[in-house]
Formats: sequence, C-alpha cells, structure tokens
Amino acid sequence: MNFFIRKQNQPVHLYRTAIVDIGSNSVRLVVFSGPRRNPALIFNEKVMAGLGRSLAETGAIDEAAMTRAIQALERFRIVAREMDVDETVCVATAAVRDASNGDEFTRRVAALGLEITILSGEDEARTAGMGVLSAIPDADGIVGDLGGGSLDLARIADGQVLETATLPLGVLRAAAIRRDDASALGRKLKTMVEAYPWLGQHRGKPFYLVGGSWRAFARLDMHLTAYPLRVLHQYRIDVARSDEVLAGFRAMDRDAVRRATGLAPSRIETLPDAILLLRLMQSYLDPSEFVVSSFGLREGLLYARMDEEVRQRDPLLVATERFGQLQSRFAEASQPLFEWIAPLFPDDPPHWQRWLMAACHLSDVAWQASPDFRAERGLEIALHGNWVGIEVIGRSMIGQALYTNFGGGPRPFPLDQHVAPDAMLERAIGWGLAMRLAQRLGAGTHDVLRRTSLTRNGDMLELRLNAADKPLYGEVVERRLRRLAQYLGLRARAI
Repeated sequence: MNFFIRKQNQPVHLYRTAIVDIGSNSVRLVVFSGPRRNPALIFNEKVMAGLGRSLAETGAIDEAAMTRAIQALERFRIVAREMDVDETVCVATAAVRDASNGDEFTRRVAALGLEITILSGEDEARTAGMGVLSAIPDADGIVGDLGGGSLDLARIADGQVLETATLPLGVLRAAAIRRDDASALGRKLKTMVEAYPWLGQHRGKPFYLVGGSWRAFARLDMHLTAYPLRVLHQYRIDVARSDEVLAGFRAMDRDAVRRATGLAPSRIETLPDAILLLRLMQSYLDPSEFVVSSFGLREGLLYARMDEEVRQRDPLLVATERFGQLQSRFAEASQPLFEWIAPLFPDDPPHWQRWLMAACHLSDVAWQASPDFRAERGLEIALHGNWVGIEVIGRSMIGQALYTNFGGGPRPFPLDQHVAPDAMLERAIGWGLAMRLAQRLGAGTHDVLRRTSLTRNGDMLELRLNAADKPLYGEVVERRLRRLAQYLGLRARAI
C-alpha cells in the first residue's frame, strides 16, 4: 500500500482511494471518492497491455506488453499524485502471478514507486465475490470473474463468500488452447472444473458475470435485443441467449460490432472466446440466468477494507443521499419528505418504499437545469446514474417519480419500450406528484413538512397546516394539491 503526501494548499476533500489493477488483459487506474460504503468513481482509465497474451505459448510476458504496461503505470502514478489521493492500492493478478518473468515485472513496477501485491487465485476469486456482494447485497449464486489469464469463481450467499476456485483459463489463454484443436478447450475446462466438486452442487442459481469480456457479451445482447436502456449493472440475460449472441456476432462484421457496442477492437477480438467459455460453464453450472455485475475485483478491494457496520449500510441510499445533498439547493436531509409522502401509499411493499426514499434523496437534483429540461435531467440521473443495489425496474420507478416531480406531468416518461409494468409507473407518478406538491409548499425546504401532514380521509386528500403556516397555501400549492388528489381519485381540501 502506498500513501502519497497530501498537498498543503488544497482544501479538505473526501477520502480518495486509487486502485491500480494489473490484469492479464488490461492495466487500469480507478479512483474512488466519497462515502466509504459506496464511494463515487471519479476517474477510470485503462490500457489494453495484454500481459497474458503470450503466456499459453511461452509462459512469459513478452517485452512489448511489459513495456506498454510500465508506461501506463508510470502515467497512473503521476495522475494519482496530482489527484491528491489518500491511499493507493496496487494489485496484480494471473498474468504476473503465473509468468516466468513475473518477478522482473514486479521489480520494474516497484522502481516506479508503486508497492504491488500479487493476488493468489483464491484471493482474486474471493475479492471478486466481495465486489458483487458490495453492489448486490442479497446475491445468491456463483460469481464468475473472467479475465485474460484466469477464470475465478466464488459461491456467494447470505452476504458471504463461501467457496472459491480459480481456473488458469482466461480469454487470452483460451485462444491459444483451441487454435489447433477446437475441442481442446472443452476438455481442459472439464478437467479443471472436476477439481472443484462444489461447482456442481448449486444448480439453478444465478451466475453473476464479472469482467470486461462478459460485459462485452452483455452489451452485444442489449444491441441484438434492442434493449431500451444501456444500464449494464444487474442486467439479466436468459441462459439460452449465449448461442444466439454468438450467432449474432458471427453475422456482423467487426466494424458493425464496434459501432453497435462501443467496444475496443481488442475486446471484440476476444469476444468469441468469452462466449465460448460462458457456454462451457453454463453446461456445468446449469444456472437459472446470467446477471451482470459492474462491480468486481476493484470494488471488492474497497469492500474488504470496510468494517461490518459500514458494510451493512444500503449502497443505493448512501449514494443517492450523498449525491442529492451535493446537487440540491439547501442540502437538507430527505427523511422529512419521505415521511410526508409515504403514508399516502400504505400498501407499497418495502422495496418500493426503498425506491421512494431514494427518489426523495434526489428530489432537488435538477434545479440548476433549464426549466424546460428539468424533467429530462431528473430522469437521466435516475436511469443512468452510477447506482448499485437496484435493478432496472427500480431505476424506472425512481426515474418516473423524478420526471413527474420536475414537471414531466402525470404520464409515463418517454421510452420506446418500458421495462417496468404500467401499474408500477402509475404508482411512481403518484410519488412524483406528491413530491412536486411538497417542493412548492416549502419552496424546496423541509422544515415545513415536519409541521404539516398530507393524509387520506375517506374520499378526501387533506393537507393539514397550523395557523402560522396557512399563508403558505397559495394558488400554486392549491393547484398541485388538487392535481394529486385527482390522480389518486380523491377530492382535495386544506385544513
């Protein structure tokens, strides 16, 4: 672990952690800043160095790949210093671990001033599993982290990593193995998997996909199915899709794949092997579905450093609360807004109430946008924000609430094909109309919400105000109360 000296002339900032991830395919720097439970990713850069490309043939990292990686790491060291990071964690995985000249590479990295930790296969699998748990706390299945040099597997359930396995068979090695014999890859994988009997004991569980190669598979599936959103995290894929995606890939030229997915040429080159490995693992695991996780090894390194109390915090609510306070006019706590609205919807299940809480955290994030585009701004933040602990249906409900809150009206937000059922969007519209009323009543502040209440009384929607606050019941407030009541099938009254 390497600590840089803080700049004395800079203002105090939130804790920043730099992760340098030296993989078999890419070398990457990511910098996180913010709440310890779910810090924001403020910088992300990778170089496709290909350290593991020659391992299957020579057992060593070739000189060109080593030079490319060292040049990238030298840049990363300076970038991290200029960003005034508090902590730098530098790890290497399969390529450096297995290469005959891995020690030479490690010495060259150390000469740059980076203290490198070489993760064992078990460490790598466990850390990837922890990364998935940090973003999907209730995950129950098997994690597969596919890199260039290895496939790391972890059984996760009840918030824990229970068992691990590491197979020296990443996308770069797979290509060399099947080059002369197409069936050799399957035979080799079968031998490796049989050394871990537990892999066959959890059939019917989700298989969580980690790593750039399997995210590339998911991006192509999104394109081929015309999926209306481009949110990879917790994107779910039917297990039958692997054959169809491979067929779709083979029917497209490489330029068409790049335009459709935005993938780098090096990632496109290894995509067939990534899909082939997925199909082979599918035959052994018999999973219920594939679930993409944007969180993996790097986020697992952060999660491993958290104490248990921090881990128990809700990653979605931590992130939306922090972002909402930074973007709002008054940086107030959102609990009063939630407590003011939630009683109107007593039948909402707990996970809907959680989404409402997140929407309340974000209820003032679009105020700096042009009034004509505030609804679109709120929707964009909900749908495409870097949130975890939430699936796309939850994003859609939060997005609908914010779209209505910021003036989009009592209608579904514009999208060619919605993934959330109509009934869920209709409920979120109700949330949004209530938020819009609250925003006007207190001018975006929340103290007034503690002194007032909004309740159903038979067929009446009643806004209760004390005598001192009755002047707040102006013309616009009256109109918004009436509009909410009409949407809920009620009459409106202020008392």
